[in-house]
Amino acid sequence: MRAHRSGHYRYMIAVAGRKITWTGVMPWLGLVALIATWGRVLSTPVAAVVGLLLAGAVLAAVHHAEVVAHRVGEPFGSLVLAVAVTVIEVALIVSMMASGGGGKAATLARDTVFAAVMITMTGIVGISLLVGVLRRHTVMFNAEGAGGALASVATLATLSLVLPTFTTSRPRHEFSPAQLAFAAVASVALYGLFVLTQTVRHRDYFLPVDRGSGDVIDEQAHAERPSGRATRVSLGLLMVALVGVVGLAKVESPTIESGVASAGFPQAVVGVVIALLVLLPETIAAVRAASRDRLQISLNLALGSALASIGLTIPAIAIASVWLPGPLILGLEPVHLVLLAIAVVVSVLTVVPGRATLLQAGLHLAVFASFLFLAVSP
Repeated sequence: MRAHRSGHYRYMIAVAGRKITWTGVMPWLGLVALIATWGRVLSTPVAAVVGLLLAGAVLAAVHHAEVVAHRVGEPFGSLVLAVAVTVIEVALIVSMMASGGGGKAATLARDTVFAAVMITMTGIVGISLLVGVLRRHTVMFNAEGAGGALASVATLATLSLVLPTFTTSRPRHEFSPAQLAFAAVASVALYGLFVLTQTVRHRDYFLPVDRGSGDVIDEQAHAERPSGRATRVSLGLLMVALVGVVGLAKVESPTIESGVASAGFPQAVVGVVIALLVLLPETIAAVRAASRDRLQISLNLALGSALASIGLTIPAIAIASVWLPGPLILGLEPVHLVLLAIAVVVSVLTVVPGRATLLQAGLHLAVFASFLFLAVSP
């Protein structure tokens, strides 16, 4: 990752004899803006400023995630960003459910998780494929690793979001307490099994592939890594930046809600917009990896984020449901079931050959566009 040694450091400026970067300042500015605006109704000019700080925090988060990833190597680096974003996203969902109205709170977890799955499987993957094939007519990746991740996403999504639509113990789209507990335990177990496979047992399945030989590339063995101190600083700033990203997304949510309502869109669109904002760090990191002909890293980020979103959110919601009032609706609507099925089938056909062309990029983006359109116009 050459960016750590050249590109980002040209933004350094000297202040009082010490080197300060914009990537070091933006996380703190985002956190200050979060503290200053939390719980307040924002005017349009203030909301615009908050949006700019949100974008700056996203870019800073991507930079620090790449520094950490360069230190620990793949696939650990992709895992760091996916888990960090998802943990804070879970806290956001639980806090919004606790403070939201009954109807909106009941479907918030489902809408957010489903949006995250569709954005990652079709949007991030599709954009990454497009960026890769525009540079080279064909992109290559490790089919074993991508296939295992995709199978895990499909299994978790089915257990957590599809089955509640068809179970009969409770009203439609709801789990009984026992069923919810089973789904939570299964989600944690399957996510833990995937992480074990990705980082210990079969780490080479999740490394980039060399176009010429087809061998995996362990970039950690060749490039100079950041120091331990620099890595710890970046890890801390990554956490601060992600708190700012998710917190500012919640601060902006009333503005988004009013805009959605005035446009006459369904309430679920709010969850889609917030999911898009929260997943910006993974999106930018995945696209940058694809531009360097490292599509496997893009797939690790996209599918890993989808896995973390389900595997961490469902258990957290299951625990929170003990004290949260009202029902918890997890089952998908018929149109969502169809979209999820198409996304899984298209993804399987993309992953199996271990290489992709412009056609596969177009298919993923077509499903993503359909998801966005049907969210606005169900």
